[in-house]
Amino acid sequence: MNDNTFEIDNNVFTKLSRIQLELMADAGARIIECYRVLQKGGLNIVGEVLKGQGEFYELEHYPKDDVFDGETNSQYYYHAHRAETSENGHFHTFLRQPGMPPGLLPVPHDGAESWPEGRDSLSHLIGISMDAYGFPLGLFATNRWVTAEAWYKAEDVIAMLDHFRIDHAYPSWPVNLWISAMLVLFRPQIEALIQQRDQIIADWKLKHTGMDVYEDRELEITGYASINVEQQIRHVVAAIGKHDMST
Repeated sequence: MNDNTFEIDNNVFTKLSRIQLELMADAGARIIECYRVLQKGGLNIVGEVLKGQGEFYELEHYPKDDVFDGETNSQYYYHAHRAETSENGHFHTFLRQPGMPPGLLPVPHDGAESWPEGRDSLSHLIGISMDAYGFPLGLFATNRWVTAEAWYKAEDVIAMLDHFRIDHAYPSWPVNLWISAMLVLFRPQIEALIQQRDQIIADWKLKHTGMDVYEDRELEITGYASINVEQQIRHVVAAIGKHDMST
């Protein structure tokens, strides 16, 4: 899981615009509020997704048939298949073609494996690794075969991030608010992981000629970054303070 790990340079926060920092600060506040209302009821993010779903099986999607917003074409699911790691499971987040910015197309591909097309074309945005208590451990990007997506170049996936939003109450309003806000609060890390993903793929192609890199089971996780919500919020608040001092 931890191949290609990195930690973001804290100086990146001071390079962000005041508007971007304020969006991140607002997202952080919404995440903390989600934790507050869940904890008052003895609940947590992961438990909300698994409730009423019966016995938990590895690799199964939870909730069944995923969570999908028909207005934004955003999608996510939770599952687990890494018993050897410290995570309980992880979320995969996606955007489907109708919700993407106009004009975006998957990269050219001539491999034997078919990719989803048309309105079914989807792009994986980021994975969120969770601990046994329902809190996020890290973010990760993956190779294509892991999520059966269509493959879009990094700059296009980054452009999609602004369009991800789950704006309804199934299976849990706090969870949907939380996961939408996570992609805003941790935008610098997510962008870095997506850019690293493309670099890892390009390097892999050079070293494994004659193979379809997107289907190579030896390459699963292209990048991982440990995260901490409270620490991220502190960095954002400090950067806003520096903006205020410079004006």
